[in-house]
Amino acid sequence: MYSGRTGESIDTVYWIEGKYIKEALNEINHFMRDWRQNEAKPIDTRTIDIIAASHNLLDVDEPYMLLSGYRSPKTNAMLRARSRGVAKNSLHMKAQAADLRLRSRSVNQIARAAASCKAGGVGRYSSSNFVHMDCGDVRTWGR
Repeated sequence: MYSGRTGESIDTVYWIEGKYIKEALNEINHFMRDWRQNEAKPIDTRTIDIIAASHNLLDVDEPYMLLSGYRSPKTNAMLRARSRGVAKNSLHMKAQAADLRLRSRSVNQIARAAASCKAGGVGRYSSSNFVHMDCGDVRTWGR
């Protein structure tokens, strides 16, 4: 389902017959860790569900490229100092957000798929070629 900036990749079944698989969630938590600080937190399963549902809607075999999952407050502050697009109280710090891209789909295609889930926030970052997905309030932004 994901490949990451660190060269890692993960393709795991995390949910079967209405139950989450603890070992698979542990893998996802490690994969989506703050790689700058090597710090992990349990990723909110609602975010994982939105990511998986969006991927299914896009009908692709290509894994998402994960740019950012969980972010420690230290990493968030560093990124915020570099870019005005980083929220002070980012849901990344609560392990409830991910920034993703696909080579085979546009930002608009990915964002439309995520927004159609009506399950959280979807941000379009076209100039940086990624989509933000989170399990917060349903909202959209960007172009």
